[in-house]
Amino acid sequence: MNVKDTAKMQYVQIVNRTAEQTNSLKIPNQGWLTMFRNALGMSGADVAARSGVSRNAVYQAERNERDGVITMNQLHKLAEAMGGHLVYAIVPKEERIEEIIHAQAHRKAQALIRRAGVHMALEQQSLTSEQTKIRVDNLADELMRNMPPDFWSVK
Repeated sequence: MNVKDTAKMQYVQIVNRTAEQTNSLKIPNQGWLTMFRNALGMSGADVAARSGVSRNAVYQAERNERDGVITMNQLHKLAEAMGGHLVYAIVPKEERIEEIIHAQAHRKAQALIRRAGVHMALEQQSLTSEQTKIRVDNLADELMRNMPPDFWSVK
């Protein structure tokens, strides 16, 4: 195993572990800023004074978070003002990284085999559905091992 493969394996482990820890978290309807502020018993004016912005800016940031348009910088600044810190992660929705890669490899392999199958059919050399499945599985395994530059595109 080379350095690139080792690094990738470490990335996969970190993302999967983070997903396991965070997938049960759901964004509260009122947003994390409002939830955290209310849990502390802080008013918008208290947060404003601690963060150096106006009370209206705090309430606008809370609305922006609910609307999905807040910046990371705003979240970080207000979290710090309330004695918290921003946690940011991108994790798989319901599966592990390996499953996302596996599904893409199968889509890519199916597209490649389907394209080759058209040419084979023209030459009266079509594969049976079982042969096609075996070829797709073998090609998907190969694609996962080597991940060509166009791995994430399916044509």
